[in-house]
Amino acid sequence: MTYDVHTTQSAPEGAKTTLSAAEKAYGFLPNLLGVMAEAPALVKGYVTLSKIFEETSFSPAERQVILLTTSYENECGYCMAAHSAIAGMQQVPQGVIQAIRSGKAIADGKLEALRRFTANIVKTRGWPTEAEVNAFHAAGYSKAQVLEVVLGVGLKTLSNYANHVAETPLDAAFKPLAWSKSV
Repeated sequence: MTYDVHTTQSAPEGAKTTLSAAEKAYGFLPNLLGVMAEAPALVKGYVTLSKIFEETSFSPAERQVILLTTSYENECGYCMAAHSAIAGMQQVPQGVIQAIRSGKAIADGKLEALRRFTANIVKTRGWPTEAEVNAFHAAGYSKAQVLEVVLGVGLKTLSNYANHVAETPLDAAFKPLAWSKSV
């Protein structure tokens, strides 16, 4: 089944306000949101949860590590490209972005602990071992941050799965950062 990439004009009524706000904020309407608009509750939920995730104790770079790692583990080409671009705009070091894109360790030990823990949460579907949680704490992260990783994984899983189902086309703005796990 083919999914439409809605515009603010073609979207169901319940999604139009969300899409208009996103288009104003980004200067364009990302295809992900256009696809999600088919289900107004999904696009509203995703945008709302994105704003809530920004309120966590993680720095912008740490948030991007969580979002990129989740997208890597879920093999979402759309989100890997989009978040590679966003991470670059947020001054995340290129070495960090490239390490995640290639499935390699991050040189910064604390960010690597975050990448490993996030990957583990995705792979185990939220069943980390006590040793894995202890290693995350030993890197300097708190109990609250364990749960904030769960929030980030949940947020990104929404978009990863929506992109898988809808085969969301990559926006022109993200094409230079196209990705597949074989890369």
